[in-house]
Amino acid sequence: MLLDTASLYFRAYFGVPDSVRAPDGTPVNAVRGLLDFIDRLVKDHRPDHLVACMDADWRPHWRVELIPSYKAHRVAEERPTGPDEEEVPDTLSPQVPVIEAVLDALGIARVGVAGYEADDVIGTYTARAAGPVDIVTGDRDLYQLVDDARGVRVLYPVKGVGTLNLVDEATLREKYGVDGRGYADLALLRGDPSDGLPGVPGIGEKTAAKLLAEFGDLAGIRAAADDPGAKLTPTQRKRLTEAASYLDVAPKVVRVADDVPLPDTGTALPHGPRDAGALDALAARWGLGGSLQRLLTTLGA
Repeated sequence: MLLDTASLYFRAYFGVPDSVRAPDGTPVNAVRGLLDFIDRLVKDHRPDHLVACMDADWRPHWRVELIPSYKAHRVAEERPTGPDEEEVPDTLSPQVPVIEAVLDALGIARVGVAGYEADDVIGTYTARAAGPVDIVTGDRDLYQLVDDARGVRVLYPVKGVGTLNLVDEATLREKYGVDGRGYADLALLRGDPSDGLPGVPGIGEKTAAKLLAEFGDLAGIRAAADDPGAKLTPTQRKRLTEAASYLDVAPKVVRVADDVPLPDTGTALPHGPRDAGALDALAARWGLGGSLQRLLTTLGA
């Protein structure tokens, strides 16, 4: 099981009231909400391995070089060296180091790799997996990894993690008309304002799905745009041709990496805390109470 950790703690932050606080009054709603999420996921799905995948760089320079608008609207501060600072709610930022410390004390693998997003870490673990993989994320970008033949599916939270949409290839075909492999092509054609991806002007989701059904993949669509005999409307041909420079680079930006240099980290689901003393201190300092105890009970079971 691979957790898109930032996606989940953002959901926890907005889903759990900020009246959930540490003894000193500091909000810990994201911390406790994430622990509750993990408890429910482990209880319901019993993974053998669990990795909390992190954004070591939420806006990698190599993606921004190709498409400068990539996530640009989320930048709070540009930095000449290291990752740009992301716009994050004031009371969430201080909770992230607490989340990281608690995961480490629990012994839940926490993996981020410099220069890459959590999506890329997830993509690489998925590519290397010898067995089925559940990806837990509120980010549809990871639908591109869904693969029935390999047992790769997405668990998409609808309400907390008590209600999850199980996304497999049948789900994707029903909703988008594509399989996992085709989802990245669909996404880059239609664009995604939340990620600063312009897409091809005038090519929305339905048109993109029809083009992919007709021509197979992005390469087939681009070949059709260059073929006067292909079944494209003049307007579609014009739009695709004018978007050539975007289409040259968009696949590298939109497709998650599958070759990230992952650290040699044990990923087995822990059955007890790695550092009980540190965990006790964190529980007392931050008032983690029932959320932590429930997770420890579930791991021990």
